[in-house]
Amino acid sequence: MRIAIGSDHAGFVLKTTLVEWLTDQGHQVHDVGTHSEERTDYPQFGAEVARRVVDGDDDFGVAVCGSGQGICMAVNKVHGARGGVIRDVQDAEMTRRHNDANVACFGERVTDPADAIQALNVFISTEFEGGRHRARVEQLDEI
Repeated sequence: MRIAIGSDHAGFVLKTTLVEWLTDQGHQVHDVGTHSEERTDYPQFGAEVARRVVDGDDDFGVAVCGSGQGICMAVNKVHGARGGVIRDVQDAEMTRRHNDANVACFGERVTDPADAIQALNVFISTEFEGGRHRARVEQLDEI
């Protein structure tokens, strides 16, 4: 699987952990930055992850900042991207199953690395349920 990943400085450590895990699982990872804990702004990294997914360069995206909220807002500014803040396995499953999310957004300050790994595994392995949820996702795409 091809996965784009990016973070600001506040998500750098968790992003690094997730990159290592994804690579160990055999996924092709495209790290769009940042590459240090030096202060930077999250919008550019969230947008780049989202663009790679929407353009078809990657199958899924992962975006990390301190809370997960800000970078998720940046992701969702890119038409066709559907990012959700993921704090646990249930968030991961439901955003994929019901919302067809294509970008998982994590907060380093609020999510334990082991929980993030477990949730990311569920996120990338859960299929969209379709059915009654398809019309809602189509409505999101029309906005």
